[in-house]
Amino acid sequence: MQISRILGTAHCGQRGLGVLGLCALLSSCGLQQDIDVELPAYPAQLVVECYLEPGKVPQLTVTETTEYLADPSPSLPQQVQVILGGPAGWRDTLRFAPALDPITQKAYTHRGRAPLQARPGDVFTLDVTDEQGRHLTGTATMPAIVPIDTVEWKFNDQPEAQRKAYVLVRFQDPPEAGNYYRFQIHRDSVSKDPEVDYNPQDRLNNGREFTLGTSYEFAPNDTLVVTLYHLDKAYADFMQSVDDARGANGNPFAQPAGIKSTVQGGLGVFTVLSYQRRTVVIK
Repeated sequence: MQISRILGTAHCGQRGLGVLGLCALLSSCGLQQDIDVELPAYPAQLVVECYLEPGKVPQLTVTETTEYLADPSPSLPQQVQVILGGPAGWRDTLRFAPALDPITQKAYTHRGRAPLQARPGDVFTLDVTDEQGRHLTGTATMPAIVPIDTVEWKFNDQPEAQRKAYVLVRFQDPPEAGNYYRFQIHRDSVSKDPEVDYNPQDRLNNGREFTLGTSYEFAPNDTLVVTLYHLDKAYADFMQSVDDARGANGNPFAQPAGIKSTVQGGLGVFTVLSYQRRTVVIK
């Protein structure tokens, strides 16, 4: 791969030059140099994304890694076997059935045969193999549901046409330390991007009442879907690592960041979602 770079110098120009003049001066000084960078080749790894939900048919996406500068289209490995395991010896071999989830608008490659039966504390396993001999595994435990106590809102004092409301959500943090949450508010439907999305934890508020809020951003008659997820630590660490990696990508001043997968033998996430959701209309 060939990369062009501009080499800086302290002795090739004058102060007070404009941007165009500086560029012309650097060009005349012959400071552009082409270098060849050899990127190391790594074998492709399996990548899985699976969010189990009680009462819903299991579905997941299996792809594989590609080179950094390769086409961004996902690469789908062939002849993949996906087996889910659960309490009391429950097993389900997910069939290859690529489709788009009509609710989340996310694509998946494999789907189960019946809604998942899951209770807090239940442990599930994931086993993925393919024709190349690659083997990915994962284990996930369903966290307890943390109920939402109240959802309330208040409008500002602006004229009717400019009225906006903030939203407050309150819930009780369990007494044990190390609880992680994801708080989201969608407008109208969860198939859209959330208006509010952040990840609090109880490090400074363990065992106490939580109050999560927004700014003045919602109009009268807005329909809001409020969701409070209770996460396990592995999934919380995964989400934080994804945010860090996005922030570092293409930023020469950011610390490089890797993805903290919740699976072994590959990359990705396998977790059981535990949440409570309320739909309210701002009046």
